[in-house]
Amino acid sequence: MSSHPTPRQILATLLPYLKTAGAYAQQIQAKIQAQPDKADKGDNFFASALSDADLSIQTMMEVVLLGLFPQVRFFGEEYEQTYNTKYFRAIDLGEPGDYLITLDPIDGTQFYLDGHSNYQVILGILNADEYEAAIAITPGRDCYYYALRGEGTFKGRLADSLEDCQRITVNNPTPAICLGWQMGDLVPHLSDRYRVFHTKADYSKTQPIPNFNGLLSGDLAGAVLARGQFIDGAALAFMAQEMGHIVTTFTGDPPPPLHACDPYQRPGMIVAANAAIHADLLAALAQLKP
Repeated sequence: MSSHPTPRQILATLLPYLKTAGAYAQQIQAKIQAQPDKADKGDNFFASALSDADLSIQTMMEVVLLGLFPQVRFFGEEYEQTYNTKYFRAIDLGEPGDYLITLDPIDGTQFYLDGHSNYQVILGILNADEYEAAIAITPGRDCYYYALRGEGTFKGRLADSLEDCQRITVNNPTPAICLGWQMGDLVPHLSDRYRVFHTKADYSKTQPIPNFNGLLSGDLAGAVLARGQFIDGAALAFMAQEMGHIVTTFTGDPPPPLHACDPYQRPGMIVAANAAIHADLLAALAQLKP
């Protein structure tokens, strides 16, 4: 492998390992034991949830990256708890062309712990200004999505190679909106036109609701996040944008370049399937008190 691999080359090399990680997560899901919740996360049980699978998958991918791409920067969600963080060259964004690879080993850990199928393994390849690529493996639904900057978003079954996947676009998504944990005040301003899923209020252990990956599957037509974590929400927004969604800040402006953001997160994000939905979400936000 070249000392300066392209994002596609990185994805193609890591894909078999990500599929293995997904198969492992699916295999042990029914037997999983929760780890002690992450500290200092308040009442957000989504942010607090942690499982053996999170730690095991991150460790696996760290070993793979250190063996195959030791030159890259790497930031994984569980960086404080793994043995390998100290062996990476850096865990933050670098100069243009010096990629940072990010990993959410189990995005939707609470979904995972409760036996739902819409959890995923998300890996991103970040340049100084923007994502170069992202991939989301959804083993419980036998599919994965990936996006390359300027090339679109693709979907395939787990058995498919990158080349076998089909490019996807926004196509008559369900008129439903997903609101992040802190965005519940938007519900009354949207529920007359959309089915609104507020993760804090509507999450159920028995009846799954769409996760933000519903933007890719067509189960959602829009989403509002108080912040977009580099490892998950912002990565999914990038993938949605590559398939044709509109992605902006709460003021309707393009998201700031990654290097201008707070560490590891973009500011509040709107994701919408079309201009009309985007206008509805902006109008709803405008009605909130400062």
